[in-house]
Amino acid sequence: MILLGVIAYSLLLSMVFPALPAIQRGLHTSEATATWVLTIYLLSASIFTPIVGRIGDKVGKEKMLAFSLMMLGVGAILAGLSTSIGMLLFARAVQGAGGGVLPLSFGIIKDEFPKDRVGFAVGFTSAILAVGSGVGTIVAGPLVEHLGFRSLFWIPLGMVIAAAIMAHFFVPESPVRMPGKINWVAAVLLSVWLVCLLVGVAQAPLWGWGSTKVLGLFALSAIVAFIWVRVEWRSKHPLIDMRMMRAKPVWTNNLVAFLIGIGMYSSGAILPEYLQTPASQGYGFGLSITMSSVYQLPNIVTMFIFGLWSGGISRRIGSKPTLIIGVAASSLGYALLALISSTPLEVMCASGLLGIGFGLAFSALAHLIVSAVPDTQTGVAAGMNTNIRTIGGAIGAAVVSSVLAATLQASGYATHAGYRLAFAIMSLSALAGLIIALTMPKPTDEFADEADHVFHAETAVIAGANIVD
Repeated sequence: MILLGVIAYSLLLSMVFPALPAIQRGLHTSEATATWVLTIYLLSASIFTPIVGRIGDKVGKEKMLAFSLMMLGVGAILAGLSTSIGMLLFARAVQGAGGGVLPLSFGIIKDEFPKDRVGFAVGFTSAILAVGSGVGTIVAGPLVEHLGFRSLFWIPLGMVIAAAIMAHFFVPESPVRMPGKINWVAAVLLSVWLVCLLVGVAQAPLWGWGSTKVLGLFALSAIVAFIWVRVEWRSKHPLIDMRMMRAKPVWTNNLVAFLIGIGMYSSGAILPEYLQTPASQGYGFGLSITMSSVYQLPNIVTMFIFGLWSGGISRRIGSKPTLIIGVAASSLGYALLALISSTPLEVMCASGLLGIGFGLAFSALAHLIVSAVPDTQTGVAAGMNTNIRTIGGAIGAAVVSSVLAATLQASGYATHAGYRLAFAIMSLSALAGLIIALTMPKPTDEFADEADHVFHAETAVIAGANIVD
């Protein structure tokens, strides 16, 4: 059941990437407006993912998983029926509200699985997520060519319906609950600063990074984020526990997720463009959408294999070394694309290395984050971790888009140097993630956890305050 939901979630996100030109033509809109089909999904998901995770910790992860699947399904139906860009954007916003599927799934795994099987289950789920994303990118081309872009939403719908039914009837309710009320003021503040940040980042390549509108959005985001942190810090029932977030096992994990996210989303956006560029430009291969996806098959295959193996590898050498290997492989893969990517074999080797890196790193990150927080906070912690990775991806995609736009030629294609610089930025971001990963504390059973200790200390303070009241 969990795997069906995760696959549907990954397909709804990934299949839209190569379909944007078809959506633009089919709904008679501009390229800038069409990109909002991706942007608004990320915006909605970034707002709802941590909030839904927190509500799941309080009222039950199984209930909120069913809700998230329902939102994915409703959004898929609306998108499949869309006749205008406005309707499609609304549908994608509804789908984004279902972004809690992933962190809630990890929380359920931690609650329901034996401790010695959690690592394997998280790794397997992460592998399925990766494969779903890869398959979505590959099949999108043929589906759009033969059935139209609306077919991209109807196909995952069946998986969502089946997963929602099974979640309702077969997933037991976890006895683990987070005490206290939902802090809706904090939820609104979180939403405001995330929207300001991501809209500014998404529009920066179009408006200019130094434009008044972009700088104003960034400044407003920073101000509201500061207020949000103060509200959360002083709250008896925080939406996101700042004391948990400051624990080194948590903040280092989140920072690595952010840095890896920069490259993962960016490569998914520009590598197909690189492969589809005509060879007459001095680089590229002039491939069709479908054939460019074939060149990326090694990424999917290795991501799946190493995602499956990650649990066993972690048991043998530890989750931290597994993460370090994964981030190093990602950095090397991007470096190869930046330095030697003039033949199909070179591109496929780099693609395979990226798959190894993603398969190991994301599985290890997921296992480390659910291991680093109390059982009562797995939903919100995993949700915020996913959110931070998404923010990294949005920033990375905007940065590399600006790099390519700055090197645009009269032919309409970016220069080879522009692509090399973009891949180099991804490699350096992964390298920075590797340095942070090396500083992460080694997880142990006694490390039950720095975050857990802080949480219980805070709970005692709150309980004492309530008694005094």
